This record gives sequence, structure tokens and C-alpha cells, in this order.
Amino acid sequence: MIKVLVLNESHFPLAGNRMAQVQDLFRQSFPDLAEYADQLPSRLQNPIEHGYHSILLIAESALGRVDAFALLVHFPGIHCAFLDFIASKGEIRGTGIGGALYEGVRELCQEIGVNGLYIEVQPDRPENTPDPEALKDAKRRIRFYEQYGVRIIDNPTYSTPVGDPPTSAFLLFDGLGKTSTLKRKDAQEAVKNILTHRFGHLVTPDYLHAVCIGFQNDPVNFLPLRSKKIHDGEALVKSHRLSKLFAVVHSPKHELHHVKERGYFERPIRLNAINQILSEGHLFTPVAPKKYSDQHLLAVHDTDFVTYLRTICTTLKEKRPVYPNTFPLRRKVNRPKVLAVQAGYYCIDTGTPLYANAYIAARATVDTVLTAADELLSGSKRMVYAACRPPGHHAGKRFYGGFCYFNNAAIAAHYLSSQARVAVLDIDFHHGNGTQDIFYDRADVFFMSIHGHPDYAYPYFSGYADECGEGAGLGFNRNFPLPPQTDEKKYLNTLKSALKILDGFKPEILIVSLGFDILKGDPTGTFLLPPSAFKTIGELLMQTRIPLLLVQEGGYNIRNIKRGCVALFNGLQTAKPG
Repeated sequence: MIKVLVLNESHFPLAGNRMAQVQDLFRQSFPDLAEYADQLPSRLQNPIEHGYHSILLIAESALGRVDAFALLVHFPGIHCAFLDFIASKGEIRGTGIGGALYEGVRELCQEIGVNGLYIEVQPDRPENTPDPEALKDAKRRIRFYEQYGVRIIDNPTYSTPVGDPPTSAFLLFDGLGKTSTLKRKDAQEAVKNILTHRFGHLVTPDYLHAVCIGFQNDPVNFLPLRSKKIHDGEALVKSHRLSKLFAVVHSPKHELHHVKERGYFERPIRLNAINQILSEGHLFTPVAPKKYSDQHLLAVHDTDFVTYLRTICTTLKEKRPVYPNTFPLRRKVNRPKVLAVQAGYYCIDTGTPLYANAYIAARATVDTVLTAADELLSGSKRMVYAACRPPGHHAGKRFYGGFCYFNNAAIAAHYLSSQARVAVLDIDFHHGNGTQDIFYDRADVFFMSIHGHPDYAYPYFSGYADECGEGAGLGFNRNFPLPPQTDEKKYLNTLKSALKILDGFKPEILIVSLGFDILKGDPTGTFLLPPSAFKTIGELLMQTRIPLLLVQEGGYNIRNIKRGCVALFNGLQTAKPG
């Protein structure tokens, strides 16, 4: 099976292996440009430095072998792209991998708003390409592209040999199914960017000017089709080949945890509404959760706490929950021997019951978030969404509450911290007190929370601005408490300020504890944000260019959840590169 992926990262082990394979294939395919292979990781990470955005796509076999790659240059300001390099292993040519890869390139261009894709090929004319094998290869390449509706632009100046030794090329145009014509001003603008940013070391200003005035007609003329089997308007229609840019991990076991008591807002319909939106958007690759050992859970939560939750849930009858009703004084205390009474020892409120299936659902959510973390480490996804339920950010090292049992975001952050610099940004309405508790004395995970002020909002006793960490973690904890009736402008300005601070930490992975309860009308929140604010939030998060792991937390107004979800993922998809 062939998978076509976008490779966003290279410093994680699996992604690094893929990048190394691409670099080897690059050196084999383009031996005269071997030094360019060393620059590939930096070109993916520093688009502004080069004046454009580089995107690397790979075609991978079922055994994880990279068989082909394509390097795309994206000029977002003029909505065009240039296919800089494309190559496949010699022994697999003719197997359909090249076609699958190019279809992935076209699909990606359509998804990121490209209106025209430009390609260079060696001219299929003996006077430009005297070597018989090179001429044969040039003819094959042009016929290949023509089946997708790609046309050779009629501009003799462009194919004039340049450089030392001199080389020449045809410039091709792919309208990506949107258009079969090319406006002269669009072609001129594209050529200026391609020749200036990619070939500025080869071309002179006089040559650039000559190429631009070489577009004499409007719309631009194309050379006759080379293939006699293809006529204008008869490009092949191809199926989707590109693995989606985003992935979602979801466990159906969340439905086992269903508290049906009146006034309990944390219900299965919350996550089902989100999954419905995701299935309709065709934006996410669904990934089934894998099973992970308890060691990752116990790295974040105390063993006695985990043992307690597992033990009491397995002893409960389905309709006989345990609610805590007695809480210890805030000093060192002994635990009572009766399990039901111990609920007050571990729980921070009276609104988070223990049911027979609570542990099963919460443990499945741990597998969900760890699977999402591994999906992000693969380097093939720019963003992964862990559709978690029950939520987790109120669960600390040895306590639960706020509908939360295990801290999903913190478990993922600890898991990822051994391989990358990790930051957690909590944008749920309620302070992520559990996440703060877990990382308060640690410097390897940076935690920030924007939330309702604890003078007015749950969990009340944490989330103040002066809580900045302690010991090794001093300075690695930041809180942004906001007053009731906070509107969109104030919230987004606070988020922008938080992201600037985050930039100083230079995280390599950003985990976002996501709550739709910041929207106006949520029964647990007092902010006044409209659902459309989430589009801006999505854009701001994507513009950080940090790989994102979204972990679902709160949000209890179903209409808000649906509308906010659509806005958020639209923002993530359409954001301009930062």
C-alpha cells in the first residue's frame, strides 16, 4: 500500500528516519546538487529565511520505506506554488508511485489555496537536450504531466540556456482543475518569485525582465499537447491520494461513562457532536487508539491514586456511584480504610462521581492521547486531535475532580518531553490546576493557562497570576486569569501575549488543552466569545509553526461545541504560514 504524507518535522526519531531516506534519495537523484540535501530540514523549519514556504511530501511503502519525494515551494502571497524537486527510486518506476505522489501534490495545493502550480522540465527538443537518454526522459515526463491537464507555457525566453554550465527548461502550468487558462499578470508574478527566490544565483535582472515580457498574450499561450491520446479538457480525474494533513484519535469506550443524573453536563453527546463535525469535514485521518502500558500513566499520577480509582470502580455496581462528601483539612492526614470515604481524600469537589465504568473510559482516554502523541512524532501530521472524554486537566498527581480522572494532556506532555521541548497551553474556561500541579516544579514542560479568574470560577483555589512555579520549575508556569464577561477582543489579545511568551521557551511541540466552554452561553463559563473567535484561535495556533496536539477538555453547550469546532478547524486549515 502506498501512503503519501507531508513530512513536517525531522528531529523526532521516526520523522528523522524518513528525512534521512529523503536525503539519500535526493543525493542519488541529483548528484550535482548533493549539498542541497543537507539544507532540507532547515528549509522546512525556516520559511521566512528563504522567502517562501517549503513543503516536503513523501510516498511511503507499507514497510516504512520512502520510495519517492516531492519538494514544493509555496508562495502564499500570490497563491501559487512551484514543484522544486520530485524523484523516485529507480527500481520502482512504473509502479504508480510517481502518479500517487503527484496526485498528493495537487491535492495539497488545492487544500492550501494554491491557484496554479508551476513545474520545470527539461525541454523535449534535441537542440536543448542533445543527449538521447535525457531527451527520452524529457518526453516521458511531459507526457506524464499532460495527463493531469498540465500545459507547456509558450515563452521561448524562459528556455534560453542560463548558468555555467548552461541549462535550459520548459515552464509548465497546472491549473489544478480550477482553470485551463493563465492570465499574463499571474504568470509574470509567479515567474518573478520563482526566478528571484529559487534561481536568483543563476539569473540576471536582464534575463528576468526578458522572461516577463516574453509573455506576449493574455491569457498566456500554451504549446501544442505532445500526447496524441490527450485532448484539451481531457485530463484524468484521480482519486484522493494524500493522507490528510491532520489526524484524529478517538475511542468509542468514552460512551461507557455516562452519568445520567440531572445537571451533570459531561455527557457522551459532547464528543459525539465533535466526531460528527470531523467526519463531515473530510479533513482528518481517523486513527484507532493503540494499547499502552501503565508506566506512562504512573509517570504522571501517584501509584496509590491510580490503584484507588481502579479498585473502587471495579467494585461498584453500575447504578451505585460514589460521591465524596467529607474532605480532609489542609494538612498531612491519614487515609481512612473505607474506600467510599477515601473519595474525599482524592477528590477536590462533590461533582465528580465514581461509576463502575469511569476507570475504563478514563484509561481508554490515556491510550487515545498517547496514540495521538505517537502520531505527531511520526512527523507526517502538522496537527493531531485527541478526542478525549472524560476530560483531564483538573486531575493532578494524586487527585481528581472537575469531571476529570486522569490528566490526558499531562500524560502526553511527559511522554513527549523525552524527545522534544514541550509546552502545554490550556485554553479551557477553567484553570488547568491538575496540569499545573504535575509540572509546577519541572523545567522540561512549560505550562500556560488562560482562564476565568479563580475569584469567580472553578476550581477557585488555583490559577492566580502570581503562581509561577517553584524549584526547578520557577518561571515555567504562567497564568492569565480573566474576569467575567471577557469579550473576544480581550481574550484574543491575551492569547497573542501568551504566544509571544511561549515563543521564548521555543517549544518543539505544543499541546493545547482545548475547551469550548470559553464561548458565550456555556453553562459553566462566563466569557462572551462568539463561535467565530475559534477561527482566529486556530489561525494563531497554526501560525506558530509548532506541531500541535489538541486535547479535548471542556465545553458543555452542544450548539457551541459544533459551531466552535467548525470555526477552529477552518482556522487551522486556512491559516497562512507564520
